[in-house]
Amino acid sequence: MIKVGILGSTGRVGSLLIDDLENDEYARVGAVHVFDKLKKQLPEDTVVTNDMKVLFDSSDVVIDFSAPAATEALLTEVVENGARKPLVIATTGFTKHQQNLLFEASKLVPILYATNMSLGVAVLNKLVALASKTLSDFDIEIVEQHHKHKVDSPSGTALTLAEHAADARGLDLDKVRVSGRDGQIGARTKDEIAVMALRGGDIVGRHTVGLYNDGEFLELNHTATARNTFSKGAIKVAKWIIGKEPKLYSINDALGL
Repeated sequence: MIKVGILGSTGRVGSLLIDDLENDEYARVGAVHVFDKLKKQLPEDTVVTNDMKVLFDSSDVVIDFSAPAATEALLTEVVENGARKPLVIATTGFTKHQQNLLFEASKLVPILYATNMSLGVAVLNKLVALASKTLSDFDIEIVEQHHKHKVDSPSGTALTLAEHAADARGLDLDKVRVSGRDGQIGARTKDEIAVMALRGGDIVGRHTVGLYNDGEFLELNHTATARNTFSKGAIKVAKWIIGKEPKLYSINDALGL
């Protein structure tokens, strides 16, 4: 039985991980890391800790749905303190330093990083790259919608979709991305890729990638209707990454896409 450690156990998806692992045939909760108080009921033998070393020691693999500062502490445990367990990381909103730390840690342990653990979004990324390259004259506009509590904008998923679209056309996303329009800004430029964010209510997650041309347009859409879409996806790839060589993996690697 695989022992899963959870970082971000008091969050929405972290709570669902606990529920989903309770019914899993091959994995169970080994340890949960908490910064404050965990109100959720846990299996009796679960280790509850705020110490990263204890989290690693009590787990075969760690799944992280937390915040950038917590992920930084997790990665630091690998890079500076010798922790050696596989990681599945779904946190978004990293600084450049945290991104670099992710790369450094992946030289020491296998890490699967994905801005979205949905299997459907993994396929959507592939479709976006194909459509962007094939329909090279079409304008690309991406709209993402999330609940009012989401703190980063645009979403990591939307940015990943935009990266796939830009890479397929040989563009540098940092140079062509637009994330807001207001006033007399002039006509849309040919290469720009818009990534717009909407926030409200309890929307789990909706991403639409539109490719627009004179006379026709194509829209590719993914809607998450339940948050355990992400927790179940994370558990699936956590089982897959155990035993892999140190490297930074994507969810496409786990799905064979």
